[in-house]
Amino acid sequence: MTIRDLPNAEDTDALGARLAQTLPSKAVVHLHGDLGAGKSTLARALLRSLGVSGTIRSPTYTLVEHYPFGNGDLALHLDLYRIGSPEELEYLGLDPEEVRLWLVEWPARGGDAMPRPDLEIQLSVEGTGRRCVLRPCSPIGEAWLRALAAGEEMLTDG
Repeated sequence: MTIRDLPNAEDTDALGARLAQTLPSKAVVHLHGDLGAGKSTLARALLRSLGVSGTIRSPTYTLVEHYPFGNGDLALHLDLYRIGSPEELEYLGLDPEEVRLWLVEWPARGGDAMPRPDLEIQLSVEGTGRRCVLRPCSPIGEAWLRALAAGEEMLTDG
């Protein structure tokens, strides 16, 4: 588990950039936190750092947004806050094989219909900033956090 304090928006953007720089070949991220905790902000920073251009919308009303990036890779950003049951996800036509990165807000509402996370990110408001807890849930998540830590060591040593 890794804990980060994010005192301002620039720190949230920087964390999103570091997550993008160390992104595994496939990953599922579950984003937890109350309304306004910064889940969509962190997702947007990560997607922008992956090279997604144009508008990056919060999927609050659409439930899912598709974002192509890189050389044909696909990221899905889901917000399940408004679904009534996991069965509703069947109608979204999600194909796990096509997706390199899943960013899922309110994943508990998707139940077993959601892929299991490699990384869980818990965001909370702390004073005027945010606190971020990153918890690996698979070997992929563990390797991702090791790569993230190694990259940060290089930044402070260089």
